[in-house]
Amino acid sequence: MGAKTIKVDPKTAKYGTGRRKEAVARVWIIPGNGRIVVKSSSGKEWEGKDYFERDILMAKINRPFVITETLGKFDVYATVKGSGKPAQAEAIMYGIAKALESYNPELRPVLKKAGLMTRDARVKERKKYAQMGARAKYRWSKR
Repeated sequence: MGAKTIKVDPKTAKYGTGRRKEAVARVWIIPGNGRIVVKSSSGKEWEGKDYFERDILMAKINRPFVITETLGKFDVYATVKGSGKPAQAEAIMYGIAKALESYNPELRPVLKKAGLMTRDARVKERKKYAQMGARAKYRWSKR
């Protein structure tokens, strides 16, 4: 369950911040062999596949590496907070894309074409007054 932490050296590590819905991920990539360590808001560190149990979430996290053909060349250390695990996985994905761009600016066109340099701005719509929720109205009763 617990993961052995990755040492983040400021000289070799590249940083990127990713956001999705209410989730915020601070991501560091270090040249390595493809390990992913996630530190949750509880303060516990997890191996990536133990924290994000579903394979689709791990595939999302690895998407920037697959697109830039750098899968297995970097270790990832990420801290996440807010929202749920799917949004946190996407936040890590965006953070990795930004970190890869700072590592090698020539990767930007490839990442941009894949849509990873643009934050997904979709968030929950707020509840309106005199309504049940964002869109749903209270039922009208004649008497």
